[in-house]
Order: sequence, then C-alpha cells, then structure tokens
Amino acid sequence: MGRTKISIDYSLCGENGKVDPRDCTKCLKACDPAVFIMHETLGTEDEQENPYDPQDWRISPLWGSLCTRCLKCVEVCPENAISVKW
Repeated sequence: MGRTKISIDYSLCGENGKVDPRDCTKCLKACDPAVFIMHETLGTEDEQENPYDPQDWRISPLWGSLCTRCLKCVEVCPENAISVKW
C-alpha cells in the first residue's frame, strides 16, 4: 500500500472556516484508527486574545500512516473539507 495523503481545507473547517471544529468533530468520531487530532493553532496574530475563538482551532491528520482508506471521514464531513489520496 502506498503513502496516503489526507488534506483538510481550512477555509471550510476551522481557521477562517465556516465550521467550528470543536462543535463538529464528525471526522474524529468516524475515524476508527484515530488519524486526526484537534489542536489550537500557533502563531496567529490574535494569539491568546480569545482562546475560545474557533479560528484558533483546527483538525489535522497527524497519523496518516494509520489511515485504512475507508473514507468515512470524507463521507461524514458536512463541509466536504477532507480529501484522501494515495
């Protein structure tokens, strides 16, 4: 099996996106091998001004090597922000 590349469009989810990833978490729940992690972004201009600002949070595919290519994350994403390629 070749290398899996998981991409998230942050203009749709999280940072400057339409959806607050803390409210959604559908990809986190759908992914059985737990490829994704939700984390606070670093280096934003408004850093620490408002730690609850959804623009300061994002979901990232941290462990892509664990991906089974089931595409459940793609199917459940309400904003179609996730793409998986191999």
